[in-house]
Amino acid sequence: MIHTREEQMQSFGRLLDILDELRVKCPWDKKQTNESLRPNTIEEVYELCDALMKNDEKNICKELGDVLLHVVFYAKIGSEFGYFDIKDVCDRLCDKLIFRHPHVFGSLQVDTAEKVSENWEQIKLKEKDGNKTVLSGVPQALPSLIKAYRIQEKVHNVGFDWENRIEVWKKVKEEIQEFETEIGSMDKECAEMELGDILFSLINVARLYKINPDNALEHTNQKFIRRFNYLEEETKKKGTRLCDMSLDEMELLWEQAKNKGL
Repeated sequence: MIHTREEQMQSFGRLLDILDELRVKCPWDKKQTNESLRPNTIEEVYELCDALMKNDEKNICKELGDVLLHVVFYAKIGSEFGYFDIKDVCDRLCDKLIFRHPHVFGSLQVDTAEKVSENWEQIKLKEKDGNKTVLSGVPQALPSLIKAYRIQEKVHNVGFDWENRIEVWKKVKEEIQEFETEIGSMDKECAEMELGDILFSLINVARLYKINPDNALEHTNQKFIRRFNYLEEETKKKGTRLCDMSLDEMELLWEQAKNKGL
């Protein structure tokens, strides 16, 4: 059911009122700080990502609420110190969205989503308090795979990219050869660097073919978990343990899992 704008605003106001009361009356909520909330925020965002990956609409709604609570909570803490409140958060976001969408709120003509992304990076560099360099907007705390993808997206938007996506395969093969060389020399530190270069190049391949590498890897993670769980369950049914089975026996069950579409 889609509610009216008035109903939506009433619910948001109710959330603000509830948090105000919790902040005064609840011992746990009263003692929270930006620092203490941060680990919980990270967990909530990952739980939302899990629900999104599973396309679980019921849990997406629930987890969005949990993330929204954290946004409102940080704004509440900010207001207590006189730094900002939720209105400042919303106003700043609205101003940013309008400024970064001149093709919607201005006279700029843009025909494709890709062109919008390119303009986005250029506009961010022009903002008074925006990114000072192209890559300064990439959070250091991002997981390495996602960070590599965002780095490549950002430099693409200022024209630093492969002219032909086929060419990136040459780079992948080159990096694999360099990795094999370092493995052969048993230089672990150099081998680690070369493996990083392989992964970075493969992420570039995914991006150029419009595949999100983080989603791709997570789908493979989930597929492996389903198949391994099957292997483990079938092993228990036979009254034995995985550690007592041969690799050939485990491989047979693994193939059964694949044939069942797991």
